[in-house]
Amino acid sequence: MALALCGGDGRWLMHRRPQNKHHGGLWEFPGGKVEIGENPSLALVREIKEELGLQLTLEELEPVGFAQEPPNATTAQLVILLYKASWSGAPIEALEGGAIGWFSPAELVAIDMPPLDIALARGLFEKALD
Repeated sequence: MALALCGGDGRWLMHRRPQNKHHGGLWEFPGGKVEIGENPSLALVREIKEELGLQLTLEELEPVGFAQEPPNATTAQLVILLYKASWSGAPIEALEGGAIGWFSPAELVAIDMPPLDIALARGLFEKALD
């Protein structure tokens, strides 16, 4: 699961993956994996606290879409659930490596992202970019 976090100025938070990881150097929506027995939204709250030090509540999360690998993909069959939330609190920093950046929708769809994050961004911003 992943988080589309909108700042008070209408820009969106993205995380740049560390170079030594899969998709290193690419920008992604922050998030992570669901642990066995964990609910996706609860897992996202946990992951965002670990990655960004940000404490979200379930009530702040709004499901807004998903992306999945094509059926004929030769890689792991990933499905990413995307949730949206707003933030206007203290500055946020990447606690587990990489970097963060804030982007307008037009800037965000132009940055280098993994394929599933591209699909998530297009789904999230399709109306805003028409």
